[in-house]
Amino acid sequence: MKTLAQASGLVARPPEEVFERLRLKLGGGHPMRMEVDRSRGFVAVQGGWWYRGEYRVTAVRGGARVAHRVVNAASRGRWGVPLANRFFIGFPAATTAGFARLLEELGTPE
Repeated sequence: MKTLAQASGLVARPPEEVFERLRLKLGGGHPMRMEVDRSRGFVAVQGGWWYRGEYRVTAVRGGARVAHRVVNAASRGRWGVPLANRFFIGFPAATTAGFARLLEELGTPE
């Protein structure tokens, strides 16, 4: 699987709480398959023809580090993914901006 974009950041909340909030947030809305491994702090969502978003939550001093990467998970026609997505022009910047909003939401008390 080829990495198309990645980002990471810190959330000043306990890692277990951040992981659970992330899992719940990713589980709603879009019809995607979800893979969860709590012991590794790993959650992935995969849907459509090519998209797979992977997240890792790890403990750090003062909270949790959340790492995110988007990969091309197409099993067939992998070469067509960039064409279908207009060569991903602006994709890394949009992914980084969306991830920053996600970190903000994960760090906001409920």
